[in-house]
Amino acid sequence: MGDASLEPPLKPFSTSRRIAAEALGTALLLATVVGSGIMGERLAGGNLAIALLANTLATGAGLVVLITVFGPVSGAHFNPAVTLVFALRRELGARLAAAYVAAQIAGGVLGVFAAHAMFAEPILQVSTKLRGGPAQAFSEAVATFGLIGTILGALRFRPEATPMAVGLYITAAYWFTASTSFANPAVTLARSLSDTFAGIAPGSVPAFIAAQLAGAVVALLTFGWLFRPGPAPAQKLGSKLK
Repeated sequence: MGDASLEPPLKPFSTSRRIAAEALGTALLLATVVGSGIMGERLAGGNLAIALLANTLATGAGLVVLITVFGPVSGAHFNPAVTLVFALRRELGARLAAAYVAAQIAGGVLGVFAAHAMFAEPILQVSTKLRGGPAQAFSEAVATFGLIGTILGALRFRPEATPMAVGLYITAAYWFTASTSFANPAVTLARSLSDTFAGIAPGSVPAFIAAQLAGAVVALLTFGWLFRPGPAPAQKLGSKLK
């Protein structure tokens, strides 16, 4: 899940601040995802649809805010799949990309721990919620493909709309994918450490991450071609003679 890259340029911010922004933003994202899942399940009285709706709305709204706030600092990736795409586009160096991914993973784990602490849950947990099977993995590939397409399309045509576009896409993808759209390797790893509504069993993690990375690469190739400007239309002979 979660996540985008924003303009304006990032030059005014030091590398350490950019990495810290990725860690803090991912931590707040996971606190939102896991915390709203716990709250939703507790208040829904066993109605899973209501619990999922609460989880969805909080996550989508949180993403809009987090991308708006952290975008100008680090690009607000919060997602190794997004970082991979921008590294492959040569918009992010390999060393900084690796630091981003490490910060995202560490931040995600701390965000899960924070959510557990807020709801008086045991801090250290391992999820038992299996999310296996080809349909779940394919859902993650589709979810990540759409997320990357949303980010690249928004940055290409409406950069100022990127936070809203990403938040709305994830809100929708919670409901049209069988996996509820993790679309984020760091989120997937962190949620394996929460045996709550938003959790995923460690055994389900490798297939999710493989599908997410595959979906991101396919999206990069697809939307990179789709959004590349073509040659200007040739003028008609008659117009040249006027």
